[in-house]
Amino acid sequence: MNQAPDRFTTAGLNTFERIEQKLAVLSPDSVDLIDDSARHAGHEGAKTGGGHFQLTIVSPLFSGKSAQARHRLIHAALGDMLEREIHAIAIKAYAPDEI
Repeated sequence: MNQAPDRFTTAGLNTFERIEQKLAVLSPDSVDLIDDSARHAGHEGAKTGGGHFQLTIVSPLFSGKSAQARHRLIHAALGDMLEREIHAIAIKAYAPDEI
């Protein structure tokens, strides 16, 4: 996981660690997370402090599921983080046999 300085710390965990922790329910083989927030400075969503991220995740739970179903699983896992810490997230979700 690519770490960057973090604006959010909750219960001793920064945003990257919280995202990784929440995505663990998807039993990922790999998670690559990039904080793209600096590229969006001045953007309306950045004013509230929500970060912009790029996520690439590989999980056996995605096998046989559509891209839309995979995104729903990820959004469900991230839950309330999508309301505060995450303003935007670009997702690439793969099953292991697609890599």
